[in-house]
Amino acid sequence: MALMLSVIPVTSCGEQVKPLPGAPSPLLRAHAHNDYHNKRPLLDALDQGFCSVEVDIFLRGQKFHVAHTRFGIRKNRTLEEMYLKPLAERIKKNGGVVFPGQERFILLIDIKDDGDEAYPVLDRLLTRYGSLFTAVLNGEYRPGPITAILSGARPRALVEMDQTRYCALDGRPGDLEGKATPDLIPLISDKWSNHFKWRGRGPFPAEERQRLEVFVKRTQKQGRILRFWAVPDRLESWKVLYENGVDLINTDKLRELSLFLRSQQ
Repeated sequence: MALMLSVIPVTSCGEQVKPLPGAPSPLLRAHAHNDYHNKRPLLDALDQGFCSVEVDIFLRGQKFHVAHTRFGIRKNRTLEEMYLKPLAERIKKNGGVVFPGQERFILLIDIKDDGDEAYPVLDRLLTRYGSLFTAVLNGEYRPGPITAILSGARPRALVEMDQTRYCALDGRPGDLEGKATPDLIPLISDKWSNHFKWRGRGPFPAEERQRLEVFVKRTQKQGRILRFWAVPDRLESWKVLYENGVDLINTDKLRELSLFLRSQQ
């Protein structure tokens, strides 16, 4: 049975709910890379105001276990227990949103084994929590408090032909040349070193800055958001990404990035 939660469109969240006393303001551009490695998975990111978290999963039986490799799989660490249930409880308490005033919240689900095998099971799980997620229902787009985006071993063909789905796909730069709509591929991700030689030390070269600006503008013009992974996780890199409009800034240093982004506000 699906959880019955009221769905408030993301664009109107600020009109519906006032911030709770002491609650952190949401950081739209903060992305918790491999969030499950933190002392308190999900909760540490939420406490810092992060609006995007990343989780790696393996399918074993009918459950998705959270781990970076198959050697790290533990029975009690599942996608549902660590992420879906806590998010459902938080959204219910907050009147239909993860953060009051949020524009979006992303749950980036990185499938670490066979995506085609995983998708039918994952689809059933997300459907049970359907009111949490931005969805396409019989071909019609419906915004929700969370946008689930599948990365890693992406089951693209299965997701693309599914007329009712509670997730989208993590795209690659080549998708900027394609015809996929932003509701199917809302996010473009790639490895930083595939495009740039700068490693976070010294001035950011003018030629690379220009290339990054073009990349950002092109992505955003299509109504998508941009993320790079394997960027040097340091203040100098965050500043370059922030100043050039990259939508999501990856980090393993939650508090440090939170402090940086709040200083820019």
